[in-house]
Amino acid sequence: MKFSHDFLFGAASASYQIEGAWNEDGKGETNWDAFSKIPGKTFEGTNGDVAIDHYHRYKEDIQLMAEMGLESYRFSVSWARILPTGDGEINKKGLEFYNNVINECLKHSIVPFVTLYHWDLPLTLEKDGGWTNKRTAEAFVKYAEVCFRAFGDRVKHWITFNETVMFCGLGYLKGAHPPGIQNDEKKYFQATHYVFYAHAKAVEVYKNLKQYGEIGITHVFLPAYSVDGQEKNILAARHANEYETFWYYDPILKGEYPRYVVDQLKEKGWTPDWTEEELKTLKQNAGGNDFIGLNYYQPIRVEKMEEALLEQEHSRESSTLAPGNPSFDGVYRTVKMADKTYTKWGWEISPQGFLDGLHMLKGRYGDIKMYVTENGLGDEDPIIEGEIVDVPRIKYIEAHLKVIKQAIAEGIHLKGYYAWSVIDLLSWLNGFKKQYGFIYVDHQDQLNRKKKLSFHWYQHIIETRGEEL
Repeated sequence: MKFSHDFLFGAASASYQIEGAWNEDGKGETNWDAFSKIPGKTFEGTNGDVAIDHYHRYKEDIQLMAEMGLESYRFSVSWARILPTGDGEINKKGLEFYNNVINECLKHSIVPFVTLYHWDLPLTLEKDGGWTNKRTAEAFVKYAEVCFRAFGDRVKHWITFNETVMFCGLGYLKGAHPPGIQNDEKKYFQATHYVFYAHAKAVEVYKNLKQYGEIGITHVFLPAYSVDGQEKNILAARHANEYETFWYYDPILKGEYPRYVVDQLKEKGWTPDWTEEELKTLKQNAGGNDFIGLNYYQPIRVEKMEEALLEQEHSRESSTLAPGNPSFDGVYRTVKMADKTYTKWGWEISPQGFLDGLHMLKGRYGDIKMYVTENGLGDEDPIIEGEIVDVPRIKYIEAHLKVIKQAIAEGIHLKGYYAWSVIDLLSWLNGFKKQYGFIYVDHQDQLNRKKKLSFHWYQHIIETRGEEL
């Protein structure tokens, strides 16, 4: 069985992690430009000022993507490049840059798949309360419309937000991402609500423009499984799925929040300050989602927490999703299991966990169209006689593509696969130590690009439509 011809083989990146040129051509400052310069926040104090300089080298990078045979490239737009203060004047140079990137993709027959928000928020908005302030949600809708109008004649695939659970959880519960707040549940849930509201409004705007493309949202997909058959641990896994998955997809796809979570928030005083009008907006636009994007790296294995949770102190290391941490509300903890395989960063490698999770989503939301918008291996790639021999990455992606093929055969509506990442880029907290790309960037040699073993392997997979998998 081959992958069908309307299944897109792609790879992904994000603006802050690749572009650099952080203060060039009228770009405004972002929350990450400021946050990454606070001592101790990132590995070895790395920041995105230069990143891998894609801003000046996008033609070379897209040429490499074309050579690899990429059918689609998922990238994000930096909001502050387009609207430097978030909701003020439009920066023409910003529009010009993304027009150039889009046109370069199309020149090489690469389908642009655009993410509007991949974590870099204009600093003006962050200073005014960020996602806990409705101003940010309204500003996002304005920004989205500017992008739809500027690029929508050529861009037919839009993602509003990337991984709300991460930028809100790491921003307001763990303090590892901006605005760096720890253990503030009320702000966390408020922030997620304004993101969902902004998404629903953006969907409404997009549909009204009649550009005949598709729009959806991307979520990090962390399906939770009990460590064993004990009732208490099965309930802990249900709790994890309600808070980590259903809270994020129910308001998007069903237009309402999961009752299980809502009841508990009320009890704890964590209910967002939402209005009837906002809740109605979610309901009215739920049918407007054309797809959901899944960023899948690992499942979580959970057990019930027996001891009371003390106020958590978070470190950069404990914020990376490696198992062994309690949930923010102390109901469960994630567990590293002896019979599972893990990456160097402690993430479980489980294609089967993905397959089971896909069926869980179909069971809850029906036959919704899905894309795998991220999946890949973070590693320290060995260089042998000048060649980058990233065999573990090949094996990882191969194993996941096999289950994607199986999922499609089992009736799951999957229409594309985007490896993370197209090129080695700046990891938010891990600097350049953690590599994900098909293309190597040499930081000792003027950021020169070099094809890895996986580059040639993926090229072959695309050419043969995965027939040999």
